[in-house]
Amino acid sequence: MSTDRSVPPTHTGLTGTGPAPLPAVSREVRLAARPVGTPVPQDFELADAAVPALSEGQVLVRNTWMSVDPYMRGRMDDAPSYMAPFALGAALEGSAVGEVVASRSASAPVGATVSHFLGWREYAVLDGAAATVVDVSAAAPEDYLGALGATGLTAYAALTRTAPVREGDVVFVSAAAGAVGSIAGQVARQLGAARVIGSAGGPHKTKKLLDVFGYDAALDRHRGDLSGQLERAAPDGIDVYLDAVGGDHLRAAIAAIRPGGRIAMVGAISGYDATGPVLGPDNLFRAAAQEATLRGMLVTSHLDLFPEWIGKAAGLLADGTLRTEKTVVDGIEHAADALLGVLGGANTGKMLVRLGNPAR
Repeated sequence: MSTDRSVPPTHTGLTGTGPAPLPAVSREVRLAARPVGTPVPQDFELADAAVPALSEGQVLVRNTWMSVDPYMRGRMDDAPSYMAPFALGAALEGSAVGEVVASRSASAPVGATVSHFLGWREYAVLDGAAATVVDVSAAAPEDYLGALGATGLTAYAALTRTAPVREGDVVFVSAAAGAVGSIAGQVARQLGAARVIGSAGGPHKTKKLLDVFGYDAALDRHRGDLSGQLERAAPDGIDVYLDAVGGDHLRAAIAAIRPGGRIAMVGAISGYDATGPVLGPDNLFRAAAQEATLRGMLVTSHLDLFPEWIGKAAGLLADGTLRTEKTVVDGIEHAADALLGVLGGANTGKMLVRLGNPAR
């Protein structure tokens, strides 16, 4: 990742309460080039940006944690999708939490911890309405990027709305050691699944599925023959599949789907770096013959479920019933490495970047 120091550290005249002076400059990560195939560090740059003065209704947030997620790979391409592409030469964006250090908004006072969507920078200026105050007495701030954030909501909405789990179902989850998958298996169990099967990459992660995340069986994608592995784990087939991978995983799930089965299409990470057409499964007609449902899922269409999910998950998280893990990378200067890592499967659970006190 290259470094741009072109912005002079001139003070903007911000005022606020607290012992530390407010910043004139904030580091941010920008998209330097659109990747061809797998992204590389040179596709990003670390740059200084002047912190603007607050307008009425705005807040200044010192980011303490930020999320990196697989969907961000799609936004690096200049192609139409459900979210606009990242702009070349501009800071990336994504979920973050931090402390309000200056405020001209009654809804987000100084000292509050808030979640918002202007990650990839040390300090964020945003409208108070775009900052959600979170209860740090109920959970750690970073949990609002994982189990209590869009990650947890994705698992919950996928398995209650998109491909609803019913009592006694056999459920299969791909990328099961990742952010969504590590929660999804436990959600399926809470919803009454009789057997929960997950896939992950390598023996360390498959052991985590069994020992930490409560899966009944674990498939190792590195061993190949997903269809054969799934058939052995679920000889009578599956009822629900949460797809985060696509490719051979989706094909295996369709081969195993029972009559009336449900598939939630949440992601397809196996094809994100493709430079040509991505082949779909060659057994789609089996889904028709089984009267199965394949339905796409965007978490942004289910934000109304947030209060319900947090109401359930906060207690489960607090008493240890909901087990989570985090993979933490320290420093905004390593944020691009964290994203490349999550795209390559380097994380167990949620991948997060921890931002220290950026005052310099």
